[in-house]
Amino acid sequence: MSDLTFTAAMVQMRTGLLPQPSLEQGTRLIREAAAQGADYVQTPEVSNMMQVNRTALFEHLAAEEDDLSLRAYRALAAELKIYLHIGSLALRASAERAVNRSFLIGPDGGVIASYDKIHMFDIDLPGGESYRESANYQPGETAVIADLPWGRMGLTICYDVRFPALYRALAESGAAFLTVPSAFTRKTGEAHWHTLLRARAIENGCFVFAAAQAGLHENKRETYGHSLIIAPWGEILAEGGVEPGVFLAKIDPARVETARKTVPSLQHGRRFSVADPKAGPEYLHLVRGSA
Repeated sequence: MSDLTFTAAMVQMRTGLLPQPSLEQGTRLIREAAAQGADYVQTPEVSNMMQVNRTALFEHLAAEEDDLSLRAYRALAAELKIYLHIGSLALRASAERAVNRSFLIGPDGGVIASYDKIHMFDIDLPGGESYRESANYQPGETAVIADLPWGRMGLTICYDVRFPALYRALAESGAAFLTVPSAFTRKTGEAHWHTLLRARAIENGCFVFAAAQAGLHENKRETYGHSLIIAPWGEILAEGGVEPGVFLAKIDPARVETARKTVPSLQHGRRFSVADPKAGPEYLHLVRGSA
């Protein structure tokens, strides 16, 4: 173990319809994590509220500078002297649009970094479940990295995990820790959660920290839970179930270097062209950078 070891805690929540009860739940669990010795604590995506109804959502949204949950969490980080990563808060960006924004808060209560979710969850699942995140939220456009005492951390949120190029870019920019606070549906979680997160850890030689929403919420949405802490070699160090709680693991950043020396795929990546850049659906051309 190196001298720079630390304890990471994933706070698993069941966020409700309103910010105040959700804040009380989050605060209680964060305090529990700190009491167990956590140095870094992460909460899930949309820690402040989960609203399906657009009118109700916008009724309770606040701008970042006015958000009571953010203010309370900044004070809590300072009180507990921890690095507190609020997986995301739903915040008002304009009269018509919200943002899904993650906050990394330092032990002094200052915001070290914030990140707006880039990839919007717009899907129709078998069985009738349908989600249109882009109907209410505006996507972010910038990948974000922050420096912590133990190494560099890359910030992402939930559906981002299905876009491996984002994680490779963060790893190539020096990230040793990849964060994926989430509110995965039960159906997609059962199929893909563990596989996707372990793949992001293995292919980049990074720790992955993923706090999750869990269970049947007030808005009738069911989330998968199973918050995870994954080592760079792919081992699961801590895992939640389907109830709210706190899940901790000791983190040795030296394991990043060990994994990357064993399989140095980050050094082996090569740029390449596609033989027929016009092949494939039109919507992919933008991703590939074609005109």
